[in-house]
Amino acid sequence: MITRKRLAAGVCGLLATLAVGLLPTSAAAADEPDTKKPSPKVELVLDVSGSMRARDIDGQTRMAAAKQAFNEVLDAVPGEVQLGIRTLGANYPGPDRQTGCKDTKQLYPVGPLDRTEAKTAVATLAPTGWTPIGPALLGAADDLKGGDATRRIVLITDGEDTCAPLDPCEVAREIAAKGIHLTVDTLGLLPDAKTRNQLSCIAEATGGTYTSVQHTSELRDRVHQLVDRAADPVVNPVAVQGADQCAKAPVLKPGLYSDREKFAEHRWYRVDLRPGQELRASASIGADRAVNNDYGILLRASTVHGREIVRGSEAGDGRTDVISSGLRYPKAPLKNAEGAAKNAPETVCLQLSNSFAAPASVKTEPGMPVELAIDVVDGPSDASDAASFGLGRGWWFLGALVLFGLVAGLLWGWLSRWRVAVWRTN
Repeated sequence: MITRKRLAAGVCGLLATLAVGLLPTSAAAADEPDTKKPSPKVELVLDVSGSMRARDIDGQTRMAAAKQAFNEVLDAVPGEVQLGIRTLGANYPGPDRQTGCKDTKQLYPVGPLDRTEAKTAVATLAPTGWTPIGPALLGAADDLKGGDATRRIVLITDGEDTCAPLDPCEVAREIAAKGIHLTVDTLGLLPDAKTRNQLSCIAEATGGTYTSVQHTSELRDRVHQLVDRAADPVVNPVAVQGADQCAKAPVLKPGLYSDREKFAEHRWYRVDLRPGQELRASASIGADRAVNNDYGILLRASTVHGREIVRGSEAGDGRTDVISSGLRYPKAPLKNAEGAAKNAPETVCLQLSNSFAAPASVKTEPGMPVELAIDVVDGPSDASDAASFGLGRGWWFLGALVLFGLVAGLLWGWLSRWRVAVWRTN
């Protein structure tokens, strides 16, 4: 009996030792932060031009309101966010336009935030010079370059750019065309219509947002919201370039992709689909510039020989800035085939076309932003019958209508003859 108890105790001790040896490793693995996920990057770009002296925000100057909002935002920046600050118009007070339009400088480098140091840097700012928004955006994009992290620029200004012909809207489109997934959000401090249009164009070109703010609390809350949004996990589309024909098109796997397409252009992509699988594809095109009101988008799937399989289309009338369309194609399993032939993939050609048009003054370079979503899932159990026996081709539905019409006609004819016979009898 004693021997059995000692044996049981020894076994329990061995198990406990193994558990103690394994638990710290597991716990450490569970508690260890995910170092593979890159830290999001945000750069706040602040207008420090002379017009920021205006005293029209809650009884204080625009500059004072911006400083107050910045201090409160810096206190609440999430720890995982790498934040930087860039200024425009903060250093050169003179009249020389060429010099004033180069006046943009990184005030605080993008990286782990030292709140005290960042607040001290902001406290030294005083409204000074010009409004070089375009050069500031280029500088901020350079500050955030590198890596796969989420990147966001938050531009705060009270007026339009004063350094044309470097159009900030064109600069934003060039940044977006690089495929670096950099979003620019704009905030206007009491702007006029012309400024609002420019800031809206900058935001739309990069998938960002435009907000007009009139109070310090609105500025603080909006900047805080945008910084928090950068910390949220997002899926960045993979940059891809469609071809002018299917044979040269890139092969897309399930995922999210971005591209650029000119007005009235056709772009081709390819997807490999095995028997028993279903292709689900969607495409969106953003009108990031002035376009004519009537436009459309076509997403078409075809074989490599040009036979159309299925299509999806959508039309717009200028009320929205993004138009989307999608399609689904289930490929039936090969019942009689064997081996490799049974699982041989089919190449599906995806053609994306648009019917956008614009006045001659609108630039076509770079093309409009395109986002493609590709998914391949297990198809329905009887994919080959999905079109024949459903409402896709309508055979059963048509037959039911014919049968119903025949029976209804016979009944109506019999009732009519019966009523006539009764009428004659009476």
